Amino acid sequence: MKNKKIMGALLLSALVLGACGNGGTDGSATDKGGNEVAASTKDTISWMAMLHTAAPPSGDVENKLEEYTGMNIDFSWVPDASKSERINAALASNSLTDIVTLADIKNTTVRSSLASGMFWDVEPYLQEYPNLSNISEERLQSSRINGKIYGVPFQKPIARYGVAVRKDWLENLGLDVPHTVEDLAKVAQAFTENDPDGNGKDDTVGFVERNESFNVGFRSLSGYFGADNWFAVTEDEQVLPSFMQEEYKEAMEWFRDIYQNGWMNSDFAVMAKNDQKDYIIQGKGGIVITGLQEARNYVDGAKGTPQEGMEWELINDITYGDVERRILSDTNGGMGGWLAIPKDKVKTEEDLKVVLKFINDLMDEEPYTLMTQGIEDVHYEINADGAYEKIDDTKWQQEVQPFSSSRPSELVKTFKSTDPLVNLANEKIADNEAYAIVDPSQPLTSETYNTQWSTLVEGISDAYYKYMMGEIEMDGFDQAVETFKKNGGQTIIDEFTASYKETK
Repeated sequence: MKNKKIMGALLLSALVLGACGNGGTDGSATDKGGNEVAASTKDTISWMAMLHTAAPPSGDVENKLEEYTGMNIDFSWVPDASKSERINAALASNSLTDIVTLADIKNTTVRSSLASGMFWDVEPYLQEYPNLSNISEERLQSSRINGKIYGVPFQKPIARYGVAVRKDWLENLGLDVPHTVEDLAKVAQAFTENDPDGNGKDDTVGFVERNESFNVGFRSLSGYFGADNWFAVTEDEQVLPSFMQEEYKEAMEWFRDIYQNGWMNSDFAVMAKNDQKDYIIQGKGGIVITGLQEARNYVDGAKGTPQEGMEWELINDITYGDVERRILSDTNGGMGGWLAIPKDKVKTEEDLKVVLKFINDLMDEEPYTLMTQGIEDVHYEINADGAYEKIDDTKWQQEVQPFSSSRPSELVKTFKSTDPLVNLANEKIADNEAYAIVDPSQPLTSETYNTQWSTLVEGISDAYYKYMMGEIEMDGFDQAVETFKKNGGQTIIDEFTASYKETK
């Protein structure tokens, strides 16, 4: 097997060199500057990868990936819970691998290390590989730092959010599926006041919101009103936080009306995500602003309870007034971090091309299936309808699931599920791509943002919740914005604005 891998790597190098037109007259290679370099004999890829499961993968999937790529793979698994400490320590000591998964895109140390030049700028090479060349411009733009792409961007669905509404409750009350904010309010009122479950009790509400409202649920809702994604670029090219937009405040006013009318759970400000799920599967509420894939979890959670059989309508085209259809990206513009390649570890351009070819190959359908579903007839089977069914869920969790977070792209293939709700969610999420609004500040640079944003934005978050609960009015929220600006927010605005003009 080892000899086969070495031969595969040598053949790979020859193909890469030939395809790129870099061959010398004597069979050697030349770099982009025309200088002769030795052809790569690299046959092993070391990879610092994130682990989101209790243990590293067992089983035969890694061997299958090695067979497909022709490379030995040396994984160094980093538990997600300690990723910041481990990655920061590795960056500081320069004890890195050929590929380093950098998934925490807001981490100051990560961004500073990328900007320092210690990793390869891969953009000049992406067009040489069929899968890498197909990365969308939106995702490339979201991955840039100071105008450079210091690693292959992880590709994710660009916008997974929408509104999930109890379909069976709509039918019970004779209501149409809402597609506007105005109609959504009417449904919220009916779900609260008109006994949608028919049990004769006043025990339901419309919206079920949770304590992450400022960052998650309400933030997504504000996009329907025309607010932008964390930051907005004004007509005079200022980069301002979206909470300074009038559209954002209009969304706040609308949502507070929902809350004050009693059409939302009264304890939303302290409700954790798991408690929100429990509230929903207990049949206490019927509208959720959420990732559309979450509805399946509500159905599964309700099995064996009085709510078993609940049905959900997944809506991804809510609009407001004359604002065109839009949805805020919840995945950093479809970019989940970088597969960064350190220059001190991968020293030559030819070795870099081997690593890029390896990443490109993992985006083919066969390895993507291995890293998602596993091995056919071992981890899954395909039924007569073409749907994928797990054979042994425990075995899949142990041998396949750990690889899922290392897939360079989540967009390679959509697997048909035996659950129609999963298929519907996948369809709606794919449809969101054309309407997604991304954060324009993501590729920009602000040192003040890096060091102070998380503290400064707490004041805005607190003011949001106080406004929702009726403890302050809009002028109180405006005062919080002024405090934000005075304490460093204006510097963030100035720095992002300058960076935008430099990189435009």
